[in-house]
Amino acid sequence: MTVRKVKSVWNGTLKEGKGNMNFTGYSGPFTFATRFENAPGTNPEELVGAAQSGCYSMFLSALISGEGLNPESIETEASVTLGTVDGGPAITSIVLDTVVKCTGLSQEKFAELSVTAKDRCPISRLYAGGTATITLNAKLV
Repeated sequence: MTVRKVKSVWNGTLKEGKGNMNFTGYSGPFTFATRFENAPGTNPEELVGAAQSGCYSMFLSALISGEGLNPESIETEASVTLGTVDGGPAITSIVLDTVVKCTGLSQEKFAELSVTAKDRCPISRLYAGGTATITLNAKLV
């Protein structure tokens, strides 16, 4: 089993404090303003979106490859919404916008594989039954 570690440190109160997230190849600050307002910087929701879009794209590539095809490119953008559930902040939706280039892949097979990847990639499985709905907008070009 593969285990990945990420370290986050937060100092101070929620509104005045600041934090830093660190993992292989990345170190970045985050604050209340970067998470709940539109200040420049990163936040946990962006990292969730990066994980979701990357996982989905890789899983879809595996499914397409399993059909004997070679996807030229799979580009996925994740839009993560931080809303309110039961009076507290929660990720309420993730929308995946995907564009795939793959010669020989039919629209019908693409529709089937894209939904399977959305439902079965490890990050999607993590969210199953949680507060987030994962929505997919996939386009084959």
